[in-house]
Amino acid sequence: MRRRLVLALAVVLLIAGCSSHPPPAPMAVAAGMTPEYALIGQLYAAALRYYGTPAEVTPTKEALGALDSGSVTVLPGFTGQLLETFAPGASAHSDEQVYRDLLSALPEGVAAGDYTMSAQDKPAVAVTEQTASAWGGKDLSALRRNCAKVVPGALKGAAVPALVGTCHLPKPVEFTDRASLFAALRAGKINAAWTTTADPANPAEVVVLADRTAMIRAENVVPLYRRNVLNERQILAVNEVAGVLDTGSLADMLRQVAEGADPRAVADAFLQANPLGH
Repeated sequence: MRRRLVLALAVVLLIAGCSSHPPPAPMAVAAGMTPEYALIGQLYAAALRYYGTPAEVTPTKEALGALDSGSVTVLPGFTGQLLETFAPGASAHSDEQVYRDLLSALPEGVAAGDYTMSAQDKPAVAVTEQTASAWGGKDLSALRRNCAKVVPGALKGAAVPALVGTCHLPKPVEFTDRASLFAALRAGKINAAWTTTADPANPAEVVVLADRTAMIRAENVVPLYRRNVLNERQILAVNEVAGVLDTGSLADMLRQVAEGADPRAVADAFLQANPLGH
């Protein structure tokens, strides 16, 4: 009997000892205050959870400050925007060069994971089929050749390039919403509508001019993280997002979010359909 009591007490003490160590706090992944940043934040959080790290998205207006202070550990963003933040006026435009220059410009204590070679959301020009035919092409070289004819339009407040290759574009006519912007394009009030490559609101009948020679700076999805904080498995998790995400998938997920779907559910479903490490 005494031996049984001793064993029972030992088990109780063992359980109590285990319960005194709470589970680790979820890793904080930053998300800016837009649906797109919320979605990509959820993608990286889902990737961390996929590899066994509890992770939650933390909405924040000052994402870089939060990364610097340590209140978040991972910060997804876009290569071109981040390069402009850390190295204003940088001239790189191509995917690889923008990423390389970003790596060189990162502040001490911050590292970057792999960028999504097949997924980006950068400024793009949409035209009608008739305009593409008249300009003689469906890429930005056609716009450059017809520079003097371009009458651009854009959403109010949108950051759009003033220079495309050697073409200095006039200030765009501003519109309050996408419906008005594309209605003006169809009506011929403008002949070039600024949009982005992953905008789910791009009408099916317009032609988004391809950028084959990097006339517009790259904006690939990339994760920043606090250096020497993530372990190898966590770094693998954030890097493997680059292997499954492409622009079409990003646009489709953004469409789902715009239609009211929960960003976390959308991100989880995407990784279930596109498993990491395969």
